[in-house]
Amino acid sequence: MFDLKAYLKAKQLTINAALRKLWDDGESYPTPLVQAMRYSLEAGGKRLRPILCIAASEVVGGSEADAMPAACALELIHTYSLIHDDLPAMDDDDLRRGKPTCHKAFNEATAILAGDALQAGAFEVMAAAGRNQRGDALKWLEVIYLIARASGCSGMVQGQMMDISSEGTGISLEKLETLQLLKTGALIEASVQAGAILGGGISQEITALGAYGRYTGLAFQVADDILNVEGTPEMLGKPVGSDRDHQKATGPSLMGLEQAKARAGELVDSALEQLRIFGKKGEPLAALARYILERKR
Repeated sequence: MFDLKAYLKAKQLTINAALRKLWDDGESYPTPLVQAMRYSLEAGGKRLRPILCIAASEVVGGSEADAMPAACALELIHTYSLIHDDLPAMDDDDLRRGKPTCHKAFNEATAILAGDALQAGAFEVMAAAGRNQRGDALKWLEVIYLIARASGCSGMVQGQMMDISSEGTGISLEKLETLQLLKTGALIEASVQAGAILGGGISQEITALGAYGRYTGLAFQVADDILNVEGTPEMLGKPVGSDRDHQKATGPSLMGLEQAKARAGELVDSALEQLRIFGKKGEPLAALARYILERKR
């Protein structure tokens, strides 16, 4: 039986070690910028996107090292998005992962700039990998394109804009799914595709893993919405009920809690179907998809 807990712990340790090294040799300036970046980056977190990236590389025959720069870049982008999501102009949250949010621990201006710097740093990390691995430069160019598209106005940022714009308004389930595909699904899909590309996957494998990532990303957002209803601040490390307070469109608010849970299960089943071509090699990715339904934070 696959030991997901041990797998997650091992991957989190190597990813955290790689993240800590990013600014060790950088220039030192007398400002709190890097301190604020590290505060949010090292506050904890599941490292789901980088782990999915590495798992995808390994399932097609690549290695952890092949995917690590992209894995780090994905976590930088994810962390910047959380810093900005927590700002008073957005969700106005005081806690993230059980700690004061970046703008509370520092100030609003520093939090904005820390998020900006993390986003730029993500593309610096990937571009440096492409420069250092000249033979794989075209792979890195494709990965940079995929991640840029998934994190910008064709992906995550557009989804966040749609989320804010839909507050207090009635939207259809179809529009909600589009919102969720952009806000959460796009970057998770890109994480898996990036790993498959860097691991040397063939076209059929990359396509299957992209579909797996899309279904998994949707399931993650539906499960997150459910946790916002059923979770506790102690469990999640952040406020609960905020979706209701902001009158956000969510699976539970539009279809009811039980139907939202059923939808999350259907999405995970669809994700698992995409892994059939990998046989037992796909078990880490299968376990990660199932974990989305079972997680409590």
